[in-house]
Amino acid sequence: MTLKKNILALRQKKAIVEKGGGDKAIEKQVAMGKMTARERILGLLDANSFYEYDLFVEHEETNFGMENKVLAGDGVITGTGNINGAPVCIYAQDFTVMGGSLGLKHARKITKIMDHAMKMKVPCIGINDSGGARIQEGIGALAGYGEIFYRNTMASGVIPQISVILGPCAGGAVYSPALTDFVFVVENISKMFITGPNVIESVLGEKISQEDLGGARVHAEITGNAHFYALTEKECLNQIKELVSLIPHSNQVKAVKVKPMKPSSRKNIEKIIPSDPKQPYDVRDVIFALADDSKFLEVQELWAPNIVIGFGRMNGDTVGFVANQPMYLAGVLDCDASDKAARFIRFCDAFNIPIITLEDMPGYLPGVDQEHAGVIRHGAKMLYAYSEATVPKITVILRKAYGGGYIAMNSRHLGADFMFAWPGAEIAVMGPEGAANIIFRKEIMEAEDEDAMRQQKVKEYIEKFANPFVAAAKGYIDAVIEPSETRELLLHSLGVSQHKDDYRPAKKHGIPPF
Repeated sequence: MTLKKNILALRQKKAIVEKGGGDKAIEKQVAMGKMTARERILGLLDANSFYEYDLFVEHEETNFGMENKVLAGDGVITGTGNINGAPVCIYAQDFTVMGGSLGLKHARKITKIMDHAMKMKVPCIGINDSGGARIQEGIGALAGYGEIFYRNTMASGVIPQISVILGPCAGGAVYSPALTDFVFVVENISKMFITGPNVIESVLGEKISQEDLGGARVHAEITGNAHFYALTEKECLNQIKELVSLIPHSNQVKAVKVKPMKPSSRKNIEKIIPSDPKQPYDVRDVIFALADDSKFLEVQELWAPNIVIGFGRMNGDTVGFVANQPMYLAGVLDCDASDKAARFIRFCDAFNIPIITLEDMPGYLPGVDQEHAGVIRHGAKMLYAYSEATVPKITVILRKAYGGGYIAMNSRHLGADFMFAWPGAEIAVMGPEGAANIIFRKEIMEAEDEDAMRQQKVKEYIEKFANPFVAAAKGYIDAVIEPSETRELLLHSLGVSQHKDDYRPAKKHGIPPF
């Protein structure tokens, strides 16, 4: 009887704690259009795979009336489970328990599951829904944040770290998501900012809503702090599942290989790029024509759209795509695009994911604004990332490759393993028209028909310099290929380089142009 009574008591206690802040608090959470912390975990993980730890942890604060407060799980749920059969560590802040505020024990539950993820070499997923530091605990709460940030940094490049913003995430709390690999946000639910609207109004006299200050769309489109944007929590959870299925579980293994599939895109790859070099096209159509089943998970789709990054599969293996997007700003590189690509390249390199670069860009975005914003420093991040990467690196020049942009987009000179170019590629210091105007300025000015002479000189420049055969003759391009051959050559190149071993000088670490 004693054992039965103990089991019954355990079940009763678990039932109480699992209700979080209670029925009224849960009703309020639901009224805000939000799932509960427990619903989020169970909705993300495989059925019946979640095992919770530290359910009965409680705070130890005795000041400010806290001595009599019982906080279920101290406002955070932690545990392990599976996504698509693969193990993950997970935590979810429970807004129904004192606004999900973070105290020292709350933080220690999080750091404990983060330590577990590091030991077990599995991804760590954090669901953020918190009013911030628990003021009643003072510096204890700040210490908790610091311990989380430290672990975020130690885990970087070792295991994938995923942050999900499903409620407020303000003040110092925002730095944990900022230190992780991928941040997910949901329209009308996610709020992320350093300084809240009330403080801004009191200090600057400016009125601004939480949504306009740090809503989902703001971080997905303007700041670049978010990598994935969804309209509903369910859509967000599905995005996380897809991402986890594509990336390795740690830096010690490769992503799970799946059954190879041919591209399902109905677009003819030879007809995607217009004959007019000034006419734009969607580079994602090229990716769809190359990737298995034409599936492509784009990262940071709404931010810096002049460059496209994301994951797909080739012959069943995960690869990372980096591609200039002629649909936006002609595919030029600027400060944001350089940051976006550099960070993605470094993630791929850290987690053994080959990088395929599709190049069509006329150079860096000119202008005073870009120069003053530090395009030199930001652009150098991309150069550094490509040069530093030791995973297989393959580049295909689709159309334009001008000036410094040619070098930056994983050229042979930065260590590309394979370089291919389509027959119409223009590889030169600058565009043919600009080059002809400089080189043949005198002949053009002295001609009776300046326009006719200019067109003649442009054609002459293209024939002599702005074509892939000049670069191929110097060995900078491995092969000039037909578009229809691209997938076959990419598959062969990936197969050849799967055991690549690239030497790097011994050092503590490099110093990127942060």
